[in-house]
Order: sequence, then structure tokens, then C-alpha cells
Amino acid sequence: MTNDLRHFSLQLQWLSAANHSPQSILLTSETLMSESLLQTDLPGLPVTRGKVRDVYDLGDRLLLVSTDRISAFDWVLPSGIPDKGRVLTTVSNFWFQHLGIPNHLLETDVFQMDLPAGVDRSALAGRTILVRKAQVVPIECVVRGYLAGSAWREYCTTGQVSGIDLPSGLTESARLPALIFSPATKAEQGAHDENITFPEMCELVGTELAQHLRHLSIEIYQRGATHAQSKGILVADTKFEFGQLDGEVILVDEVLTPDSSRFWPEDRYEPGHGQPSFDKQFVRDWLTQCGWDKNSPPPELPADVVARTREKYIEACERITGEVFAWK
Repeated sequence: MTNDLRHFSLQLQWLSAANHSPQSILLTSETLMSESLLQTDLPGLPVTRGKVRDVYDLGDRLLLVSTDRISAFDWVLPSGIPDKGRVLTTVSNFWFQHLGIPNHLLETDVFQMDLPAGVDRSALAGRTILVRKAQVVPIECVVRGYLAGSAWREYCTTGQVSGIDLPSGLTESARLPALIFSPATKAEQGAHDENITFPEMCELVGTELAQHLRHLSIEIYQRGATHAQSKGILVADTKFEFGQLDGEVILVDEVLTPDSSRFWPEDRYEPGHGQPSFDKQFVRDWLTQCGWDKNSPPPELPADVVARTREKYIEACERITGEVFAWK
């Protein structure tokens, strides 16, 4: 069995391990789609749409709405994951408060926000935040603790990750000898982020800022990974985004979520192949196995993949925050 097939098989076994009753996962595609919020439209407010978030410009502030859209291989999929946006928002809000790092967050209660008349606030509840508008640094600040994803592929080809030499003989999913800061350029929607070296990052944003972002990213990863591991989750890698506002570097976007990170169950960790995960890797694996060419529009996700992915997102949220997910 190839590593990819073994990974997919392990993921299926793990997702089935909770002995779901048929009633708990037999949701039709129509039901799942109707429960997913794929797009918002707030009248009178200028909006830009990312892969997941609808961003409304309020002048010196932004309204960020995390929808239930899910992306993979630089495509936004036609299927949504119900309440996924609420998971991402809940987890990010937890970290913004837990980490003590300057950030863009202003308000999390949609009922306290000044929104256009007639807006259905209940649909936005739990997935909407009001933030300070910052000048976003055009770099994805990736920190890797384990050898997975594009880092594993790069290592197999060059023996390096982000221009850093690694010992020979490392296996897929192995814990790295030291944390690696692996920056990438931020691509437009539909294009690939491009991994770059730290010297290349210095050329793009300046050495002083690059060094500060590297130090800050590693510090945040270490704090987050320590907390997550205490809850039975290994943070294999994650990415951060930063902005500049009034001379200060602040944390923006999402933080240590199942979308921006690889979350692995610690009790199932076994280096040498891909790992079962709390993140969207399971969706990526299904898309890889289903025969999709990754160049044409992606297929709908099966109902059981959607339902079980939702369960794993919610489980990660509850483990990290220590609270029952409000929309469970």
C-alpha cells in the first residue's frame, strides 16, 4: 500500500472510530448545502471575498465574516462544511485572547455591531468579528514542527526545507530537529502561494521586519503548540499573517485554526506516513483519491465526508477552547 493510500485508509478508520450511528451521518447533500453559509451580502457595504472570508470595508475598520466555504488545491469547493466558519472564528478568538499578542480584534458580538438595517444577525452570529484595518505584510509566516506537506516533498527532492539543510533519513511526519520558519509569498485567489527562503523574505519586506516576524511567529507557535498538546493535539505546522498599524506589528486574519494549521491527534501519531488530522487534510485526501484532475472545477463532496469533517472541526474547537461548541 502506498503512503497516500495508507494515509487515506488511516483517516477513514479514525473518522469511523467513534461508532457513528447511521442517523448521525446520513445527511443528504441538499441538507448539508442548506445548512452551510457559502456567501453573505450586507447591503451598502463594499466587500471582497477570499477563499473563506467575506471582508466588508468600514473605513478604518473591517468586518470579517467567516463563511462555511472550504478550499483545497487552490479551489473553493462547491460544498460547504456547516458551521465551519463558526469553528474558525471561535478558535481564532480564543487564541487572540489566550496568546496575549497585539492583534486586530475589536468586537466579537454581532449584536453589538453597527450593521445595516434588516441584516439577519443570527446567521452572522459566531462567525463575524470587527477588526482594526492594518497594512497587511504580504508574507505567509509558516512555522513547521514536523515534516509534512510541501516541506516533506521539498525534503525528498533537495534534502532541505526553505533553504535549510536537514539530516538525511528523516521520514514523512517526523518531528523536525528544530522548528523551521518557512515563509511564503501571498498569492492572489486561484494561484499558488510560493515558498521562499528567509533571505528572499528579507529582500521583500526588509531585514528588520523579517527578523521580527520570524521571532514572533516562532514564539506564537511554541505557545500555541504547548497548549494544543496539553489537549491531545499536535500542531504539525501553521501559518500566521501580520499587519502594521500605527508603527506596531499586529496579528491579523485567523490564528491556529484547523484551516491554517495541520492538527494531528497525539494518541495516533506515528511517523513514517501521513497522519489522521483534525483539519481539512481529510478533504484533500478524498479529492486526491476520487480522480479529480485538480485543474477543472472540483466535484461536490460526499455527504459523509462533509458530516465527518464537520465533526472533526468541532472536536478540535472543543479541545482547544475547553468549551462545548455553541452550534453543535
